[in-house]
Amino acid sequence: MINYPRWAILITLIVCAWGVIFAAPNFFADPPAVLPEQQVNLGLDLQGGAHLLLEVEVDDVINASLKAIQAEVRRVLRRQQPRINYTGLDVDGNAVVFRLRDSADEEEARDRVQGIERDAALTVTGDAHFRLELTEQALIDRRQRAIEQSIEVVRRRVDETGVSEPTIQQQGAERIIVQMPGIDDPERIKDLLGQTAKLNFHLVNEEASVNEVVSSGIVPPSSMLLYENDGGQRIPYVVLREVVVSGERLVDAQATFQDGQPIVSFRFDAQGGQTFGRVTTENVNRRLAIVLDEEIISAPNIQSPIIGGSGIITGRFTVQETVDLALLLRAGALPAPLEILEERTVGPGLGADSIAAGKIASIVGFIAVVLFMIASYGLFGIMATVALVFNLALILALLSVLGATLTLPGIAGIVLTIGMAVDANVLILERIKEEARNGRSPIAAVDAGYRRALTTIVDSNLTTLIAALLLFNFGSGPIKGFAVTLSMGIVSSMFTAIMLTRLLMVIWLRRKRPSKLPV
Repeated sequence: MINYPRWAILITLIVCAWGVIFAAPNFFADPPAVLPEQQVNLGLDLQGGAHLLLEVEVDDVINASLKAIQAEVRRVLRRQQPRINYTGLDVDGNAVVFRLRDSADEEEARDRVQGIERDAALTVTGDAHFRLELTEQALIDRRQRAIEQSIEVVRRRVDETGVSEPTIQQQGAERIIVQMPGIDDPERIKDLLGQTAKLNFHLVNEEASVNEVVSSGIVPPSSMLLYENDGGQRIPYVVLREVVVSGERLVDAQATFQDGQPIVSFRFDAQGGQTFGRVTTENVNRRLAIVLDEEIISAPNIQSPIIGGSGIITGRFTVQETVDLALLLRAGALPAPLEILEERTVGPGLGADSIAAGKIASIVGFIAVVLFMIASYGLFGIMATVALVFNLALILALLSVLGATLTLPGIAGIVLTIGMAVDANVLILERIKEEARNGRSPIAAVDAGYRRALTTIVDSNLTTLIAALLLFNFGSGPIKGFAVTLSMGIVSSMFTAIMLTRLLMVIWLRRKRPSKLPV
């Protein structure tokens, strides 16, 4: 025991110094340059902010897939030669159905339709009735893909707003939790997340009379009636359904100014730029409608071919509207609409109260533990208190370096750790007292106390650590925060009890050479 290895002394000192250095920035509003920059991130309940529970309307994704299959069936039967006549082409449940007018075309129709969608099963019944149905696995895959894509788009949109350390994760099968600490305009974030932001370019149907379509309600085939919001006035347009250029080809969008007016400039990828150039070349003096979420943003006249793969969107925008529109276009479109099921806003004042209450609880718990240890074990109790201080420093350092978010339950985990941190010391000191009562010398008693208590310490802390890891793995939100600080506290308390307290005892034994232990 008295020959404490030098490598163990070195490791103990390095770890303790590391803990103090990386915990120190948390006690400064603006850490000095000599200290690391990392600080503990405060969670929503401590910093204030917004909590949203979103539901992805995945049925819209399935319906869009079926509509795409329906359109492809129409194309392969009508546009390929020889043309195959059919009737009743429609979506029925999770399938696209139709019936051939002439059953003699069944074999040819089967060959054409079979390869449209590999995740769909084709069945043909009597009277040449075709049913192209998505398989169960295809439905599951599309739903999960919609959730994953929605999470990624939501993450990009939130990151673009500058929110620090947002929490965005899936909950259940079709829901997403979004927690945004420190935001001061939750309504703007809600508006940004609520828009699907599906941008497409359509040619305006110049042959259709807008007034006749609006009055009669009859829209020409292959066209649709959309509106532009122009300063509060809704202007109708009849546009062709065909998407001439998809917004998926956009690679960048920025808010800027032209002639003193706020506009949005955009840029396509190589393929999108070629398509955009070809469309504008072939349709000079026609109007091109820029459609965002089934509403026309602008419908400018193509005055000349637009080559180079870039363009601008003009309109009666405010500066903030151009910033938000550019943000949405950069982040990409949601695969399905999002519905806000739950909304909670936490004010910074409430968060400050939670921090103050957490500080009081931690201080009271710390003082109570210190008084108990000193009263029960005297000098060794003081050594355990020193180890407890370094234990708290290590927890703060780990939280800072790992970028973990501290929540109110996380503070509860720290308070619990303060009590549990001396548990290992209590086991060791009680064992040392027992060995001393049995007549062992101080050095032998300390050596036997550490050696025989070690198994019990590892067993008790390991079982608690397993429980904390299970809470982290299967819990969510506040439960994870509690599990993180509890796990860190268990690991650091074992280190300080087994290594640091032992080192302090070795130093004391070497210097004092006592004939009796102060316990």
